[in-house]
Amino acid sequence: MEFVDRKVEIERLKGLLSASKPSFVIVRGRRRIGKSALIGRVLTDKDIYFEADRTDAIEQIRLCAEVISLRFPGFAEAEYKDWRALLTALNYRVTDRITLCLDEFPYLVENSPSLPSIIQGLLDSGELKYHLILCGSSQTMMYNLTHDEQSPLFGRGDSDFNMRPIKLPFLQEALGLNAEQTIEDYAVWGGVPRYWKLRETSASLRDALDVHVFSTLGILYEEPQRLFKDDIKDTVKVSTIMSIVGSGVHRLSEIASRCGEPATNLSRPLAKLVDLGYLEKEIPFGESPKNSKKSLYRIADPFLSFYYKFVVPNRSFIELERRGPIDMSMETDFPSHVGYWWERLCRDAVSGNTIDGITYGEARRWWGKVMVDDEWEDVELDIVAESLDHKTLLIGECKWSSGENGRLLTHSLERIATALPLAQGKAVKTVLFTKLPPEEDQGNSMRPGEVIGLLK
Repeated sequence: MEFVDRKVEIERLKGLLSASKPSFVIVRGRRRIGKSALIGRVLTDKDIYFEADRTDAIEQIRLCAEVISLRFPGFAEAEYKDWRALLTALNYRVTDRITLCLDEFPYLVENSPSLPSIIQGLLDSGELKYHLILCGSSQTMMYNLTHDEQSPLFGRGDSDFNMRPIKLPFLQEALGLNAEQTIEDYAVWGGVPRYWKLRETSASLRDALDVHVFSTLGILYEEPQRLFKDDIKDTVKVSTIMSIVGSGVHRLSEIASRCGEPATNLSRPLAKLVDLGYLEKEIPFGESPKNSKKSLYRIADPFLSFYYKFVVPNRSFIELERRGPIDMSMETDFPSHVGYWWERLCRDAVSGNTIDGITYGEARRWWGKVMVDDEWEDVELDIVAESLDHKTLLIGECKWSSGENGRLLTHSLERIATALPLAQGKAVKTVLFTKLPPEEDQGNSMRPGEVIGLLK
């Protein structure tokens, strides 16, 4: 698969590594997000890249020396008693500015806890002759390296690259899909480039799922456990929480009930999962995150959302290689799964963008009771966003199905808007986000291609 996006990161990293003074760079992010691929785009033949494993410290040092010896012949012939000796010896051998990258840095620290202090000494001495990149998938540990005041490396990084998922339009570019296919694939793979590369080897989305996900031999069959073990000790509890949320339970009280624990016991693991980007806390539009009592927990990553909806409930059938129940589950529930992520993408497309000459702030869902035609109704709005000048309120409905009637959907939104407290005193703009052109289109609908265009 062709390397896509990351242009800003590449230019920034190239600038740091071409500086006259040595740069110290942190590259962090969840597993498979493309950290090593990014680094590989900027390192040259004269640079040194070492990927650590979980062997003991002496073996790690020996292996690193072997890699360095490819650049500096004879370097591995000496024995280095610790990392200070190796990194200092490399400093003596360097005659021009090169880069040393230590990938999977957390593995090194596991067996050599003093390594950050050793690096601190080299940085503070002012004698370091090479650029240094530290890279790792433990998001907590890599963040704390330069952000925790107790860390020896606190405040010493020249740049901190927090690698985030790639935006949806680049998925279309990478896999050569049409707009509808792009939405459906994104609802499974999200913005993780390694997943895209696996998808590329298959003729269709379903073929890729059968090989990589719906199989005990699939590389992604146990993916959540691989992700969690980088940052979480009690993977059983977080797996339980993720499974409960993935099954459709979103309120804290209900999650706690299913866990058989007081809600207070879940505050820490829930906060951890939110910090890592695996869960998100959803608040209705117009309410304060601090004061709202309507918050919901949802899985924030498309692949994990798919996994807990389709893999976990069908694990027994996957183990027995029974395809029938999986086929039925996909046929019944996959459209609604895609529909949920279609909503998410439409909200992202509205947020901060200009539509028909009006620029909107952050878009969110809204739910609550509204007095409509003298009766209280429970209302859920897929998209609500206020214009930056506070004069206009956009209300949107998202549909990932065929046969929708634009006139009826628009009328329903307008009817709700007349009673919606948020809309009082504002002009209301209704927008329909539909998979296909609706019947009786009122000229206010947007399709996948237009949404993808707004996400660029």
